[in-house]
Amino acid sequence: MDFSKLFSNKQSSKVVAKDRLKLILIHDRANISPELLENMREDILQVISKYVVIDDSEVEVRLTHTQEVEGSSPALVASIPIKYMK
Repeated sequence: MDFSKLFSNKQSSKVVAKDRLKLILIHDRANISPELLENMREDILQVISKYVVIDDSEVEVRLTHTQEVEGSSPALVASIPIKYMK
């Protein structure tokens, strides 16, 4: 029995491919291009940087979806590590 897969933190290629497909579908449904998402990321970081020092290398901004009463809606999710307050 191969225990390496059981205790591995690595996701299977099937899971990674499924997640990528979901992300592509969400982008298409929200009509947000990768360029627009990157512009939004830069604007958000610029505003936040006025108040805190952030770790640019660990910033993640992505589009996902939320479950609403009448269906799912696009949602912008940002993970921005803060080093310290200014």
